[in-house]
Amino acid sequence: MNKLPALFHTRHCSSESWDADVSYDNIRALLGDSGCVVRPSKAARRAASILNLIRILLVLLALILAMADVRADETCSSPYLARIEGQEEFLYVWTLGDEEVGDGSDKLVTIDVKPGSPTYGKVVQMHSVGSRNEAHHGGFTDDRRQLWLAGLDSSKLFIYDVYTDPAKPRFVKSIDDFVEKSGGAVGPHGAYALPGRVLIPALSNSQDKTGRTALVEYSNDGDYIVTHWLPTKANPQGVSGAEFADGYGYDARVLPRKNVLLTSSFTGWKNYMNEFAKVAADPEAVKQTGNSMVLWNFHTRQPRKVFQVPGAPLEIRWAWGENHTYAFTATALGSKLWLAYEDEKGEWQAKEVATIGGKGGVLPVDISLSADDKTLFVDCFGDGKVRVFDVSNPHQPRQIHEREIGKQLNMVSQSWDGKRLYFSSSLLARWDKGADELLVIRSAFAWDGKELKPTFSLDFTALKLGRPHQMLFGSSAVAKPTVVAQQ
Repeated sequence: MNKLPALFHTRHCSSESWDADVSYDNIRALLGDSGCVVRPSKAARRAASILNLIRILLVLLALILAMADVRADETCSSPYLARIEGQEEFLYVWTLGDEEVGDGSDKLVTIDVKPGSPTYGKVVQMHSVGSRNEAHHGGFTDDRRQLWLAGLDSSKLFIYDVYTDPAKPRFVKSIDDFVEKSGGAVGPHGAYALPGRVLIPALSNSQDKTGRTALVEYSNDGDYIVTHWLPTKANPQGVSGAEFADGYGYDARVLPRKNVLLTSSFTGWKNYMNEFAKVAADPEAVKQTGNSMVLWNFHTRQPRKVFQVPGAPLEIRWAWGENHTYAFTATALGSKLWLAYEDEKGEWQAKEVATIGGKGGVLPVDISLSADDKTLFVDCFGDGKVRVFDVSNPHQPRQIHEREIGKQLNMVSQSWDGKRLYFSSSLLARWDKGADELLVIRSAFAWDGKELKPTFSLDFTALKLGRPHQMLFGSSAVAKPTVVAQQ
């Protein structure tokens, strides 16, 4: 037999020498080979094993990096939303029109936040809708091609193409018949991405303009689908906790792996379009604020349980961890942090877990939970401060930092890596403080885990833009839609 290279050796089927391997003989025999075979030496097999291990590690590393890209983005968005790959490049600011500033109309303002860009921290585009609608919140379709923005007063929805050129959102159309199509829902609060559609929680109704309201669904193409009215004592819809059902609404958020939708409550058109001082001084008006949260079966859209949460619970933030089954909210009138959670028996509960700002109340309005579920940022309208809580133990939050951002403070948006936070100031046209106190958006702060450090700010009054409200992230690099909360 010819001599083989050193990395290989020959072996006869009947031999019990030459590194005999009975299992190897049996396999070869089953294949019908009774002659001499060529088999790699131990050194060659070891080298091949190392190479295979390296290939596996490289594949795993690529998957991890891909997951990291998929999980970039703002932390408080829908789990169905297509995610930004890497760092955000643009900040879209839905801006409330002020009759004494610029053209007085609501605007979509685009700010460049790409590091190294020559226009970093500057406004690169502005589009005016030509009217004042009480600009409030908005959201993307699940494919992130469109941005839907809502007006609380006019009940109009404004749709922009943010896919073709993310630096220059293009106005596509408005939906002007929301009230008629929805069957009387008033005051669309924003838009929340679901597969192929958007969920729009409303704040009021056309009948009595109180906070009794509904959830409304539209297709991504802008076609009305269905309306779900919130349970009330008069129409409890079979929920447990019906004695707490006030029918009020505000935010709506989904935890897909538990098949639950959670909604919160605020107040109706009669209050949010009135002056804050008048509302606060009117006992009857104060009574017309939400004191409930509702847990729904997400797939069937049927309400399951109503929680008593006094003091107008506003924004809802589900935890992202795969074993974390809880969400936070803050009560604006109670200045309390609340936890909605699944207990050890599989039952859903809600309880107060912390006081925000001590005695007297600070009117907490927006919250942002970090991607690792360990840190919660709480914006307080009353004193203009953001308070930072360690929520590693969600049942026992602990304040670790606070900083004054301005004379008043409203929204906060946080990057997925937790290093960048953006703040805005305006709440509602008739609830905002004096013009000299509210119109600065300190648009970026760096967070190092211990304190916030400013990076840039923009004065929306000097720029004749209006009053900055909600902020959303834009980018030219977007992944395909996926359910992040299930990964």
